[in-house]
Amino acid sequence: DADMAAFGEAAPYLRKSEKERIEAQNKPFDAKTCVFVVHAKESYVKGKIESKDAGKVTVKTEGGEIFSMNPPKYDKIEDMAMMTHLH
Repeated sequence: DADMAAFGEAAPYLRKSEKERIEAQNKPFDAKTCVFVVHAKESYVKGKIESKDAGKVTVKTEGGEIFSMNPPKYDKIEDMAMMTHLH
């Protein structure tokens, strides 16, 4: 894409291909259970809430502070104002 040519080698990391965008839009996503968890080495890792009970949340991944996750269709989005959750 001509607009992305200005970004050179970084372009593939800044925008998904049309095929990747379609796959992401069709991928199952539950905004109530998909979260990011703070991770000491990776900064954030994806997690899935397994249960909530009396103010405690069980997430399937390594522990840490929990943040809501955006649907896959927002990966590499150019306008962050369109995101549901901004951290």
